[in-house]
This record gives sequence, C-alpha cells and structure tokens, in this order.
Amino acid sequence: MRRMTARPANAHQARLLRLLRDGGPNSRAQLGDQVDLSRSKLAVEVDRLLETELVVADGLAASRGGRRSHNIRLNPHLRFLGVDIGATSIDVAVTNAELEILGHLNQPMDVREGPVAVFEQALAMAAKLKASGVAEGFDGAGIGVPGPVRFPEGVPVAPPIMPGWDGFPVREALSQELGCPVMVDNDVNLMAMGEQHAGVARTVADFLCVKIGTGIGCGIVVGGEVYRGTTGSAGDIGHIQAVPDGRPCACGNRGCLEAHFSGAALARDATEAAQQGLSAELASRLEANGTLSAADVAAAAATGDATALDLIREGGTRTGQVIAGLVSFFNPGLVVIGGGVTGLGHTLLAAIRTQVYRQSLPLATGNLPIVLGELGPTAGVIGAARLISDHLFSPA
Repeated sequence: MRRMTARPANAHQARLLRLLRDGGPNSRAQLGDQVDLSRSKLAVEVDRLLETELVVADGLAASRGGRRSHNIRLNPHLRFLGVDIGATSIDVAVTNAELEILGHLNQPMDVREGPVAVFEQALAMAAKLKASGVAEGFDGAGIGVPGPVRFPEGVPVAPPIMPGWDGFPVREALSQELGCPVMVDNDVNLMAMGEQHAGVARTVADFLCVKIGTGIGCGIVVGGEVYRGTTGSAGDIGHIQAVPDGRPCACGNRGCLEAHFSGAALARDATEAAQQGLSAELASRLEANGTLSAADVAAAAATGDATALDLIREGGTRTGQVIAGLVSFFNPGLVVIGGGVTGLGHTLLAAIRTQVYRQSLPLATGNLPIVLGELGPTAGVIGAARLISDHLFSPA
C-alpha cells in the first residue's frame, strides 16, 4: 500500500484536512460553512486534495434543498503511530487519520535503561501491532518522552529522570527505523493534546493539564495551541519549590514539588509509614509485595485507611498550592489532572480543588472546573498521533 507522500499545498488545504480529522466525514457544503472560501475556490482546493489521495469521496451527503453534495473524508488507509514513553511504562497505539485508536499495547519499562533499549521495545510493540493487521506501515509517528524536549530538533534536553537521553536524536533515529516522518514532544504536552482532541478539554481554548505520575509536569494550552516556551521546558512545575529547604530532588535542588508529591515520593512515604507501624493495611501490602506503589496507597485509601488518606490529602494540598499560583498567573478556563497517580481519585482531586479555590482570587476561580482527565492511558498516544497529524496536515 502506498504511504503518504503528499502534503497540503496551502493553508486552506491544511484547514480542510484538520476539519476532516477533527469532525470526521463531511460534505463540501458543510465544509464551506466552516472555511472562508468562495464555492468555486473551495471546489478547487477539495479537487486538489482528492488528486493527492489525502482525501477520498465518501458517497452523497444529505440534501440541503438543491443538488446533493458529495461527502469527503480523510483517506481511510492512512495510519499514524503514537508512542507514549513514561518513566515506568510505555504505550504504543495505531490510529487512523481521524485519530481513532485501532490497536493499543501497554508494557512496563524503565526509562533509565536508556534510549536504545526503550526504542527497541517500542519498535517491537509497533511491529506486533502491524502483525495484528491494523496497519501495513505508518504514514507518520508521534513520540512522547518524560522530560523537556528541544522541539524543532526532536531531542530530549537534560531530563532529570532520564540518564543517557540528553541530546539523543530521537526524531532522526526513529524516522530512519520506521521509514516515515516523526515528531517528538514532552509526554505531558501530548496528554494535553489528547484531552483536547478527544477528552475533557474538547471545547476549551486555554487550559492546564497537570500530569502526576512518577514525576509531575504541566501541559499549557493557549488559544488552542501547546505553549512550549523558548527551549521546550515550559510547564516543568515538578521543580517549583513547594517546601522551603525541603527534601533533596533529583534535579539537584531542595523542596521541589516532585520530591514531596509524585508517584515516587508517595511510594517512599507509604513505605516509611508502613515500616513505622502507622498503617496495618500498607504494612500488609508491603510484606506481601516487597514494595509499595501509588496504586497500593489508592487501594489502602479505598478501605478507609487513615494514613493513606492523609498522604493523599497532604500531596493534593501541596500540588494545589503550586496550581493555585499557576491559576493566578495564567487564568485558564480548565485544569485537567491526569497521570498514573489519578488512581487516587476524588480524595486527591478534592484536596487540590480546596487549595486552589482557597488560595487563588475569586475572579480566576469563579468558573474554573478542576477535573480528572477522561482518557486515562490513551491520552498520550492520541496526543502523539495528533502531533504528527498537525505536522503532516501543514503546508510543506
């Protein structure tokens, strides 16, 4: 099967492709209602897209009173690969051009093993998805990594939890391996893009997406576009100081939010509490498994364990303090909380909300929803597919 070689020739074609991606098959007449083009100009641009085979005819549309218009849709054979690398696991998915997931795999993985080992695993998972029949090849791939990325080059930059990754040419190396264009971004930005495309942020132009996993980061969306900052490190809120002269952090500073509340910090605090005899529930889990994770704390909290609930509330309060500062500064229309630690659920959410509403000005919080993400582990891979489609559906 022919892989995608064409790109839109101008901004009008790019807009049409994105409308079809986000809204699905549509008639020429309905597309004309959404773009600022005359009927004749629209017809020319659609015909050119049909010639490229980026879009295909899809039957007759419902009549609007005159001659029936033809539906068009993105080519159903287009395939995008989404790879979301976390600190302790990896998600790989194949989507169609409308970013619907056709196949999805998740496996445990330690990002500290380095880029060569991690990408061997990612490529093996992609090959497994191809073998299942959901794709013969890929038209493009989006990759998320759990650290800052120099976006134009697709290169991780000094990521604190990713030894061996600094300067690794992710975009170039994977493009050669996969034989298609590749885009790379921070995993939290991709989570934000996923929730924007298919989740809780579909109708919001300005929002924050806070990912609480092994570490903590924040995707910033302004006017519908991810804001990455000058060097790609925007949203690195895990290294905002939450406790003056507090615990040492992996970044070399003390008192960072991430050092006091994250998946790793919560596991450490829960282990200390179990060893000190403060929680029989956590102690029994530690004895049974040898280690504790955020999931164990969530399970203990679900049984009403007071120590587990206190750990979650304390972490939520600290996170809420930092988010309150962001809300006062940025004035978003929505705050989304996602990541592995969201298994802590509404106890965590309530603590964050309480702190933000208490600390930020009423004008900023009066109509501010603070909600859990809708998409769970698929947010990142949908965001990764969205990232590469944004690139491919832009004029070359």
